[in-house]
Amino acid sequence: MRADTSIARKTRRGTRRRAVPILAAPPLPVLVGGTALVLTGALGLWQLLPDVEPTVGAGHGRGMSQVGAFDNARAGWNAEQILGHYYPGAELGQIGATTIGVRLQAQDDATLDTYAAAGAQVAGRMIGPGEAAHLTPMPDGGASVVVTAGCDGEVLWQSATDDPYVYPIGAGPGRPADEHLTLCGGTAYRGALGVALENGSYRTVNQVDIEDYLAGVLPAEMQANWADQGAFEALRAQAIAARSYALAEDRYPYAQTCDTTDCQVYPGTVKEDARTTDAVAATVGTVLLRDGLILRSEYSAAPDGGRPADIETFAVGPAPGDLVESLPIPALPELPADPGPTIEALAGESVIDTEYRRLGGPGSSIGAPIGPEMMLPQRAGTYRLYTNGVIVATKTLGAQVVDFSTLLQLVPEVGDQLPGSAGSRPKPDGAQGDPLVEGAPQLPNLADVGPAPHPNAAPDPNASPDPNAATDPGAATGPGAATGPGVSTDPNAAATPDASGTDAAPGPEMSSGVDPNFAPEQILEPDPGAVPPPLQPNAVPTE
Repeated sequence: MRADTSIARKTRRGTRRRAVPILAAPPLPVLVGGTALVLTGALGLWQLLPDVEPTVGAGHGRGMSQVGAFDNARAGWNAEQILGHYYPGAELGQIGATTIGVRLQAQDDATLDTYAAAGAQVAGRMIGPGEAAHLTPMPDGGASVVVTAGCDGEVLWQSATDDPYVYPIGAGPGRPADEHLTLCGGTAYRGALGVALENGSYRTVNQVDIEDYLAGVLPAEMQANWADQGAFEALRAQAIAARSYALAEDRYPYAQTCDTTDCQVYPGTVKEDARTTDAVAATVGTVLLRDGLILRSEYSAAPDGGRPADIETFAVGPAPGDLVESLPIPALPELPADPGPTIEALAGESVIDTEYRRLGGPGSSIGAPIGPEMMLPQRAGTYRLYTNGVIVATKTLGAQVVDFSTLLQLVPEVGDQLPGSAGSRPKPDGAQGDPLVEGAPQLPNLADVGPAPHPNAAPDPNASPDPNAATDPGAATGPGAATGPGVSTDPNAAATPDASGTDAAPGPEMSSGVDPNFAPEQILEPDPGAVPPPLQPNAVPTE
């Protein structure tokens, strides 16, 4: 054999190192069952050995043949010799830590729904273990974000962000499995997951360190068990070719490459194998160059072993020094020591958070929180429980404090979540306890939804009395009688004589317990067909 092909090595600064001679080899003899066979034409080793077969099909036949690489590795060639044979005239270069964007084509036209067992970061906030982030791309390049308890659980909060990505809790490649972002109902991915718009269509993008990306690509493009059959060098050659191919790609404004055979097969972490990961680590940062630019080194599973390619017909990408190196995960904002009403303190807050902080936080009369924000029935707003009361928020009216009995009217099933000392639970005789928070309004019962009555309207003689209303034992009965504190009294109405014939003594204006600002039709009759406006930062999660 004669050394007629060489592959030189370049650093990122372009300094040339020693050339590595590559041996151009004739067809290789292989022993099968004690008989020496020469593999020529369309006959390849994958046809003779049961454990050797193409992973994703024969392909287009340009560049390195994966089957040929297997044959050559078994014959004793190293990765550099294999690459020198298939890409004559190419050079080796070195890159630093680099992130690549991958379009996940199976996610086209879908929102991004993802979570991580260890938690994640989105919109400048942490989300807890198992909490799911749901991102929808916006025309301005940002995204609307809804965070739920699990993939299909209650809405915990929602907002808008100009950074349309969900990040793992830890930065850098090689993160543990519990930090990988998992698609709801799908597979897991290393790195960050985000969304973009392409001509009005939704796209999902995996921004991932190039070495983490290759850990998913290699076992999908070659069989990991080739390492056990004397072909580890074929895996090394594949790692270098796949790294070069991906970094030379420039397919979309939002991602360099894709995850299917249109580009390279990349199924996330589902096929990762220690043997192929070792091959990636053994070639970390190594790429093929042509004239100092990264070569789009095509390859295939051509069963005849393939032939050397004319690398001048291959596209090239950037120079190693022009790559954008991996950036750390954005740092979460640090809250000020004094939680005053600053922009920094308000960043990422819901209106309930803001109201709670205005009241004084844990040191206020409402006490400490005892659960996350939850949705009201009919998605009319949100609420959060505290040890001494509840804060309820609606899109129209903002946040207000109510007592536990008021919440029970709207969400009866919440009773099991109330603290044992909840003094405003319904009493056996139907009377309500005093509010634990002074001035806490009450909201109407869901069954009472309807137009708000005019304050001067005459009472409806056919209306049924409120069975829960507290009555005054000494009060007169009848349509004109004064009633107890559970029924609203018109302060402009003439006084009604009592049973003795004398006028009832004027008293303080009485209230129904319903905050006049909380009109039922405003709170509990959202239009199910309405399209919500784009979310703004700190928006209340309503529909």
